[in-house]
Amino acid sequence: MDKKPFTDPKILKHAREMRREPTEPERRLWQKLRRKQLDGYKFRRQHPIGRFIVDFYCHEAKLVVEVDGDSHAFQEAYDAARTAWLEAQGLRVLRFDNQTVMKNLDGALELILAICWEYEESD
Repeated sequence: MDKKPFTDPKILKHAREMRREPTEPERRLWQKLRRKQLDGYKFRRQHPIGRFIVDFYCHEAKLVVEVDGDSHAFQEAYDAARTAWLEAQGLRVLRFDNQTVMKNLDGALELILAICWEYEESD
């Protein structure tokens, strides 16, 4: 029987809180990813993976999508270490800055979809 990996209850609580208060770019992207609207791919938002909470996750494509706000400019080393850990778990990490999501949402969605298709073809 497969068991779900243990996730610290504090992380689960924090993920729930983050779902209640998304940034505007996260909210806009979620409106297009939710309910399998992107070619049938299921995305989860503010999803715990290990000790991290990722903005969006598609298990089917092993894809993490992060929307980086202004604060990420000051935490490049942390983001790099986090990305390296996620990639070591076999996940692909795609990052967008707030401006890209706000000004070119369709372009961001096209890239997300292309990566989902790419994974499907290589599987």
